[in-house]
Amino acid sequence: MGFDLALSRRQLLRLGLGAGVSAALPGLLAACGTKAPQRLLAAEGGFPQAWSRQLPQGWQLQGVADPGQIDQRPAALWSLSDGWAAAIPRQRLEPFALPGALADLAPWAAPVSRLYSPADGAVYGFPWAYSPWVLLLRSRPDLVARSQEGWDLLLDPSLKGKLVLPSSPRVAMALVGNSLARVEALRRQALAYDERDGLNLLLSGAAEAAVTPLQRVIPLLRRDPRLAVIWPASGAPLTWQLLLRPRGATLPPEAWLKQLGQAPLLEKLLLQGWVPPLPLPQLGQALLGFPAAVARLLLPSEQLLERCWSLPPLDAQARLDLQTMWDAAAPPA
Repeated sequence: MGFDLALSRRQLLRLGLGAGVSAALPGLLAACGTKAPQRLLAAEGGFPQAWSRQLPQGWQLQGVADPGQIDQRPAALWSLSDGWAAAIPRQRLEPFALPGALADLAPWAAPVSRLYSPADGAVYGFPWAYSPWVLLLRSRPDLVARSQEGWDLLLDPSLKGKLVLPSSPRVAMALVGNSLARVEALRRQALAYDERDGLNLLLSGAAEAAVTPLQRVIPLLRRDPRLAVIWPASGAPLTWQLLLRPRGATLPPEAWLKQLGQAPLLEKLLLQGWVPPLPLPQLGQALLGFPAAVARLLLPSEQLLERCWSLPPLDAQARLDLQTMWDAAAPPA
């Protein structure tokens, strides 16, 4: 083109052309083949920088303060937890038709990739990380010594008013079962219901225990010796992170997805607690240089993983029943 796009705005204003050219600039850039970047939307702090830095040219990560708003914004990719993802109507999504990248994942990630639809259903998500809910303790070696009691430790009298529970009633109830008496006992223990910012209560000493995804814990363990993690032998509910394609979006670069299982990115993700659902031997190889205690958390035994469970969407009646029990179990005002 003959027009020199290298002229600065100050030069254009000096020539008396600034306003007109500024208004026309988007069209001029489009005419020259410059495209707006493809956006990957994720919750703020909810996507690993090490992976976003590897996005191909023409792509960019954008953080969103409220995860519930991610699927309301135009983008090429959405990164959402399985709870948010499974609630999106399928007609708003494109199938994730990249069988090469999906084949790299462990078979037990397949139900999540279908957003919990039947085995013959279409794949709508790319599960890129999973995390169990665990019990994090601060300066409580007495409870660590009783770790074999598992989730029953949540009801220990010494934790009354010193326990941070998940904001999700469903996750909290999954830890102790759907007995009204046990849910009532659990709710009497709670200092707060906030697995994200509630960690600040634990670190400040206001709380002594918190139920939180393991991913948020791993970076803390390396710098705070007061902390200890219990992943009960009975298993734990899992939370997943997925990439989704909004309707009309193009496929993401398959080579970028496949980096999840490759060094050095895989080791960087694991250091931050992000565990891709890869075959266990592959994860074990990447963890060889990690401290043994951290490696055991990031790669537990296959038997323990088999005792863990995901949380598919509930139908309307099941949601109502759960909420009714949760409300009935609230401590007296």
